[in-house]
Amino acid sequence: MIITTRLMFMLALFLSLLINTGQMVFAKGSNVIEACSVTRYKNLCVHSLAPFSKAAGRSPSKWARAGVSVTISQVKNVQAYLAKLKRQGHMKGRNRIALSDCVESFGVALDELHMSLGVLRKLSRSKFSTQIGDLNTWISAALTDEDTCLDGFQGQNEKQIKLLRKRVQNVSHITSNALALVNKLATTGLGSITYP
Repeated sequence: MIITTRLMFMLALFLSLLINTGQMVFAKGSNVIEACSVTRYKNLCVHSLAPFSKAAGRSPSKWARAGVSVTISQVKNVQAYLAKLKRQGHMKGRNRIALSDCVESFGVALDELHMSLGVLRKLSRSKFSTQIGDLNTWISAALTDEDTCLDGFQGQNEKQIKLLRKRVQNVSHITSNALALVNKLATTGLGSITYP
């Protein structure tokens, strides 16, 4: 009986905390939920961009910048992980060649994303259409580079390949979300440009 009462009390306390925390998160995160509504991987978008909710507000240009900034950070992390795998030298044969190609692909993707962020920081009403075209080209190319990174690997069930595949796919999803945020910026047009 004492255990049941104690358990009921703990459950009630837990539910109360959960409800209150959920309301706070929703209140603070409603901007990010709205921004991420255009993305394919919504939960990942909300999780990765939540820290920008207050600063970005409802500005499509700020959300696009945040999306590309987060993507750059994640691509750097995966690139460092791939470089470490390459240095360790555990992969042999075709997988070793695929890993080298993967490291190179991520380097190119990173360059394309940096160019994209540079454009997003200097959006101009007079060049908006051209800039959006460049952004779509570069972010799409970065996404292709990330996806093709996985093409050459053999041994789908090996633990190391599975982990590598999971990390690369995660960053591809984040890049896809960034592209969706740029497309949202394109559809909202010139009036959506806000400067920091």
